Amino acid sequence: QVQLVESGGGLVQPGESLRLSCAASGTILSILAMDWYRQVPGKQRELVAAIIGGGSTNYLDSVKGRFTISRDNAKNAVYLQMNSLKPEDTAVYYCHAEIVSGGSSSYRGSYWGQGTQVTVSS
Repeated sequence: QVQLVESGGGLVQPGESLRLSCAASGTILSILAMDWYRQVPGKQRELVAAIIGGGSTNYLDSVKGRFTISRDNAKNAVYLQMNSLKPEDTAVYYCHAEIVSGGSSSYRGSYWGQGTQVTVSS
């Protein structure tokens, strides 16, 4: 079994910054991709940023130039640096990963963190 634990959310004013962290634990053989999603009540969960094994990244148009996703492979962790935050960024942010796990047999699964609230308000 694999668990993703998130941290770093909070309440900030417009223009300020936050850094979200997500660490995967368990019997991990390979992490294929790690991503950040966010969800606002009444809307579908949307992909904010993604990073794959080769280092390629992808961002939601509205966060380009403001958010940066990065990975620390040694720690099985992914980070989201969020700068110049706007009220529209207010949401619950979820870490997601595609992971191959297992000791005696391999298993590919999709895993989600517990979510962390980001609120941008004056």
